[in-house]
Order: sequence, then structure tokens, then C-alpha cells
Amino acid sequence: MILKVLMAQLFSRPVTNRFPAKYMPRSVTGFLAKVGQGKAKLVPPVPVPKGFRGKLAYDRETCIGCQLCIRVCPASVIMFKPETKKIRIHVARCTFCGQCVDVCPVDALAMTEEFLLAAYDRFDPSLIVE
Repeated sequence: MILKVLMAQLFSRPVTNRFPAKYMPRSVTGFLAKVGQGKAKLVPPVPVPKGFRGKLAYDRETCIGCQLCIRVCPASVIMFKPETKKIRIHVARCTFCGQCVDVCPVDALAMTEEFLLAAYDRFDPSLIVE
């Protein structure tokens, strides 16, 4: 049985694609410079499946400041700003469970398809949603 599985995996193609390049470049910065000049091409990432839970999107205008999302967040990612009665989300700590999206009575929160969230600093502006 195990030999059958091993042989099947040996001759099957990988499920993932080689993002961002088909082969590992010698220099990542050199590769990105070539992409900027149009000499190289990025391999697009695999399309995300339906129902994917990526980076949170927040609609400030729709939010009523009820703080239900803060109460249900298991990772304490969402902070309330009392001066504006709005919220701040620290995406670097988010577990992408979607509980805040489910509990929001006015649909001010939504899960996007964005998943490239790497940064050197956890307080990077790209990782804070306001």
C-alpha cells in the first residue's frame, strides 16, 4: 500500500506553482530590477479558492463603533479608538478566523483575497488597517 502511494507521488506534478519566479534567481534584488526593466517576468501566484480568508478590509464609513468585533477577536487584534469611535486592526497578529466579519452587524469588515502580507516591521503601515 505505501509503495503504491510513493510511486504515485513520485510521478505526479506538484500542486503549487513556483512564485515569484520559475527558478530561484541568484540575486533577488537583481531579479526584481530585471522585472522592472521588462527583461524578466513574475510567475503569478496560484488563484485563491472560494471563501479564502485573507487580509481584513475595513469600511470606516459603515462602521458604527459597536465594538462587537473587539469582543469576539481571539487574538486581540482589533483596538478601539474612542476619539473617532472607529477601530484599528493589527493584521500581523491576526489569525484570519473571520469571527469579526461574522459578528459585524453592518458588514463593515470583510475578508479579502490578499495574502502577501510580509514586512520587516510588525507596525508597518501596510499591516495596520484603519
